Amino acid sequence: MNSKEKIMELKKLSQKDRNNISYEELVNLIDNLSEKEIIEVSKIFGYPVFTRLCMGKLRHKFVLLQDGAAAIILNDKGQILLQSRSDRDKWGLPGGCQELGERFEDTIIREIKEETNLDVEENDLELIDIVSGMSRRNYYPNGDVVINNTVLYLVRNYTGELKWNEESKCMKFFDIDNLPINQHDYDLIEKYIEMEKRYEKVKN
Repeated sequence: MNSKEKIMELKKLSQKDRNNISYEELVNLIDNLSEKEIIEVSKIFGYPVFTRLCMGKLRHKFVLLQDGAAAIILNDKGQILLQSRSDRDKWGLPGGCQELGERFEDTIIREIKEETNLDVEENDLELIDIVSGMSRRNYYPNGDVVINNTVLYLVRNYTGELKWNEESKCMKFFDIDNLPINQHDYDLIEKYIEMEKRYEKVKN
């Protein structure tokens, strides 16, 4: 089986089956692939999943540093869009991990489309902050622990009809003073609130 055929076979697998590939199977799969082909394979898995699979039996022990982006999406009432994640009982912001070779602007535009079905243009992205440190530590139900470096954007303009995929149980806009208690991204929302306070102070 040549490289192209290997990649095509991988694309045919379900996400669950890809995530359960053994280390030995992965070695056999990517052995002799070019750098460009390995990057293509990493995007099929999603970069963090691909990285962990390459670690063999240590994949759930290793604390992974992840780069990604998230968005404060506002409606015309100034409410914030939050998603109730399907893998835990918490509300968080739309966003996700950066893929190999991807700009952060492309990451958040892609993630917003995948998770909310909304379309955002690059010139509609307003940079709020880059958030890092232990407040960005995250635990997954399968035992994975990650620490995220997150580029946070504000989005006021978008098009499309709000829909969500299997990563979310539901999505809802919340007033800033009436957010759910079980938040996943409290530190990111605080950065947005701080930015708004600075803006109001300058304006007045």
